[in-house]
Amino acid sequence: MAIIHRIRGSIMKKKSVKYNYGECEICNTPMKERLIKQDFWIQGKLIVVEDVPAGVCPKCGEKVVKANVGRSILKLTENPDRIAKAPKISVPKIKFDMEDARA
Repeated sequence: MAIIHRIRGSIMKKKSVKYNYGECEICNTPMKERLIKQDFWIQGKLIVVEDVPAGVCPKCGEKVVKANVGRSILKLTENPDRIAKAPKISVPKIKFDMEDARA
């Protein structure tokens, strides 16, 4: 998202600064900033939080979030009114069976 500043009657665009997530703890590849979907199981219910800013490893897929993002997610998942009003999704539920997995 660009930030626009007015300076002496002219408009200048300033690029937003992205957070440096560093290198992946698993494979040492530089992390890339992405918006992800993060799922949580809370009291037996699946909750999906969309558009979470995170560092994602392009090599192994490891994901990390900044501490303030983690705290914001916690507040979201502790808000029963917001959860109740959120759109619902349906997901398939498959029971694992070793014999079926070999086929």
